[in-house]
Amino acid sequence: MQAHRFITQAVIVGARVFGRAFAEAYRQASASSKYAQSSIPNSGSSTSKNFISSGLTLDEACKILNVKPPKGGSANTEEVTERFKRLFDANEPTKGGSFYLQSKILRARERIELEAREAQEAAETEAELKEGWKPKVWKDR
Repeated sequence: MQAHRFITQAVIVGARVFGRAFAEAYRQASASSKYAQSSIPNSGSSTSKNFISSGLTLDEACKILNVKPPKGGSANTEEVTERFKRLFDANEPTKGGSFYLQSKILRARERIELEAREAQEAAETEAELKEGWKPKVWKDR
């Protein structure tokens, strides 16, 4: 009769401990998510959306591939591609590499290319606005 009571108490205490641990983990995950959202500058901008989707900042991506950040819409795409291929091949899982590192390298390349593409589009838009709208008009002869 004592064993039955002991097992019941152990199950109840275990369930309480597990429940509290689960609730605390949920609170921490929620707080971490809120902190990540608040720490991103200009939370309505496309850059913050890019950070959320890729999980990398531009600085992190440049450090992973060991390249300079793109400036003025131009990135050294040859250097980025060369570094990407070398690191991606070096971390091939079939050759004893890490799939995790391979995915980080891929995300870093995508992030740098995305940032360069957005900067280039912004520069083109700025140049177009500076030039002004000049429609081609065909006059009758």
